[in-house]
Amino acid sequence: MEKEENQNNPASDQKQDVLKEAEKPEENLAEENNQESDQEPKEEVKEPTPEEKIAELEDKVARTFAEMENQRRRFEKEKDDAFEYGGYSFAKEALNLIDNLDRSKHVLESDDKLKETEALKKTLEHLDIIKKDLISIFEKNNIKPIDSLNKKLDPNFHQAMMEVEDDTKEPGTIIQEIQKGFTIKDRLLRPSLVGVSKKVTIKEEKTEKNQGNPEKK
Repeated sequence: MEKEENQNNPASDQKQDVLKEAEKPEENLAEENNQESDQEPKEEVKEPTPEEKIAELEDKVARTFAEMENQRRRFEKEKDDAFEYGGYSFAKEALNLIDNLDRSKHVLESDDKLKETEALKKTLEHLDIIKKDLISIFEKNNIKPIDSLNKKLDPNFHQAMMEVEDDTKEPGTIIQEIQKGFTIKDRLLRPSLVGVSKKVTIKEEKTEKNQGNPEKK
């Protein structure tokens, strides 16, 4: 009888629902709260105005034109360099001709059997003429020898191969040219291999020792 009364009594049903709601774990309540917060309306994304769209397009066009201009200038420079310095490798190899002439001249001058002979004199004259002609051809193509002797050592054009004691020159002065260097227009084609002067130190050290010990001779 009591069961039938509970089933037919709506007030008791509501009471049971309230009790069930109170018995729900806290996690379920948190999930329901999260779902409610997710359902909140999001802020609408502001659409750019026509003026803003036009300004953005103008900026993109300006950047594109600037990039195209930079590429054009770079291509022009590469073309000019290819025209101006296209023969760089050939010119560098051609310098071996002058080197070989100098070596041949040195060998002939060192030959004791040929010294003071008329044949040697004429041969050296012809070698000098050939060398002058070669240098003249190089200069017409903007390939010029570097002037080194009695100049101060410049790392941009000279490469020091040895030091020679010489009190008559300032330290770092080029007093010997081992191999002549060349430039092609405003670029270095080959540095000059040179010998530079330095102060004499051994004599000074000996004199200082003798002055400190006058009894020793």
